[in-house]
Amino acid sequence: QVQLVESGGGLVQPGGSLRLSCVASGSGFSVYAMGWYRQAPGKPRDFVARIGGGGSTNYADSVKGRFTISRDNAKNTVYLQMNNLKPEDTAVYYCNADGRIVLGLLANYWGQGTQVTVSS
Repeated sequence: QVQLVESGGGLVQPGGSLRLSCVASGSGFSVYAMGWYRQAPGKPRDFVARIGGGGSTNYADSVKGRFTISRDNAKNTVYLQMNNLKPEDTAVYYCNADGRIVLGLLANYWGQGTQVTVSS
């Protein structure tokens, strides 16, 4: 009943930019913190960035100064602006959200991911 849908992934050359979007939906669903994680083949899923309901942000050291997370609370949407992309940024990027539905418990949700490939 709760769905997170990512979009905006694709193929880009080193130094290029992409903007990822994630829309959270569901009847009576309220979103609190939202974030982005990524997973490369053969590697664990790693934290990338997170934004709280009040707008506070956290970033992995590897993306600080290059990536920016933002959100539109009215649309239950989170964005990840990725600049100066590097080959090591290649991964499937997953949207994550802490939220709840009416009369429900706070829970953690995942999207299905969007592929980002940085290559010449």
